[in-house]
Amino acid sequence: MVSKSQIKLITSLAQKKYRQQHGLFVVEGLKGIEEFLDSSLSLHSLYALPGYFETEKSRIEVDDRELKKISFLKTPQKALAVFHIPEAGEELNQGLTLVLDEVRDPGNLGTIIRYCDWYGIKNVICSNQTVDCYNPKVVQATMGSLTRVTVNYKDLEHYLRSAQHPVYGAFMDGASVYGQTLPQDAILILGNEANGISKEVEALVQHRIAIPRFGTHETESLNVAVAGAILVSEFKRSG
Repeated sequence: MVSKSQIKLITSLAQKKYRQQHGLFVVEGLKGIEEFLDSSLSLHSLYALPGYFETEKSRIEVDDRELKKISFLKTPQKALAVFHIPEAGEELNQGLTLVLDEVRDPGNLGTIIRYCDWYGIKNVICSNQTVDCYNPKVVQATMGSLTRVTVNYKDLEHYLRSAQHPVYGAFMDGASVYGQTLPQDAILILGNEANGISKEVEALVQHRIAIPRFGTHETESLNVAVAGAILVSEFKRSG
């Protein structure tokens, strides 16, 4: 059974300020919870329907009605877990690092983290204005990949000024990424969904690259997560 204080705590974790205050975040769904349980992250509590995660010591059995009260999903997925937010992970000074400048959509960030896991990218650096990676919608979209990708939040101008690798930025008017020889140790910046890379960050970009349009219609732009996946694929293919 879920107490009123537990419901209050869990539902408060929808907001960043309470996630930071309590140092906790929510994971929903069987696969996602399994991924986090198998990681180094520390479990705070787990709420599950009968027959699920019954060997977990921190498990609290709930029914459908109770699970619906604490779930952030329209259709709750059998279980919900609360984990402790880990300390900032150590960055690797090699390979491709993805930098996100004010990416605001949780689904986009979750998708980006997921394909970083696929392509073996260990470092994602976010501006302080980028959506929180422990937002429930981001966590859900990562499908467990957040356990294997290090996400840190920084002042991007300060970070890029001290960068030791070439800095690439995604722009509509950049040079075509196709056919370029791209370094394996590099920084790739993706910008805000509506406004692209900010002027302050743009000033620190050394190489402007783009995905050429082949269609005849004047499509405004690609979704940032889609564009990032194409560019990351080219960096990996070039190696």
